[in-house]
Order: sequence, then structure tokens, then C-alpha cells
Amino acid sequence: MKKTILLVAFGLVAITVNAQKVKEENVPTSIKTTFTKIYPSTKVEGWVKENGNYEAEFDYNKKEMSVLIDANGNITETETEIAVSELSKTITDYCAKNYAGKKIKEAAKIVDAKGIVTYEAEINKTDVLFDASGTFIKETKD
Repeated sequence: MKKTILLVAFGLVAITVNAQKVKEENVPTSIKTTFTKIYPSTKVEGWVKENGNYEAEFDYNKKEMSVLIDANGNITETETEIAVSELSKTITDYCAKNYAGKKIKEAAKIVDAKGIVTYEAEINKTDVLFDASGTFIKETKD
């Protein structure tokens, strides 16, 4: 029992260390400058520091978005919320089969710095990732 409690505590600490909310005044100027160049007049709703990178969360064109910016001020990833109905049939069929009885709560389109597109389906606090053709890549717990 003590081992279980210790492992759970360690896991929570590890999650907290990897992703931390950051006040805007603590975000480096180079990171904020990159964001402002790409999204002028857009207000950041929240900043998160994750593995040395900064993630800006914001609304743009009536969609929830986030952008991941590395320490050098380069955008490494953009995530845009999409309607669950915009996911391909391949993805929704995979989710229905492998997460039977569970509903996709949210969906997103992710584009990395090289232009590679992936899709995310959130099911019960689990992010299920797929490539552009709808092939399962991996799942990660929130």
C-alpha cells in the first residue's frame, strides 16, 4: 500500500514538473514576440511551460487553439480545435471499436513545424493520436 501511494505521489510530481502554468510576465520576450508576429491583436488566455517550451492557449477565428514555441522562439506545433464530426470515419471507427461505450469529447488538428498533420480525439481524459490518414499512433493520459 505504501508503495502504491508513493508511486501515485511521484507520478503527480512528474506531471506537475513537465507542464506548469506560467504568468505572462514570466514568459520570455522572444516567445511573446514570436506569438505576436503570427497572431497580432490576439490575446493569450494562458501560458504553460512544458519541457522547456512555452504553449500559448487562445481563441482565434472562433476556435480554441494553442501554439507551442521553443526556447529560441520557433513555433514547433499548432493545435486547432475541430468538431468531432470533422474526424475521418477511420478515426471514429477505431475509437468506437477500441473505446466501446465511450464518447469522443473533443477533437483537434495538430500541425508540426514540418507541416505534418496529426489528429487528436479526447476520450475519458485520454488523448488518442492518429496520423493524417487516420492510422492510430498512440494514446496519452491527460
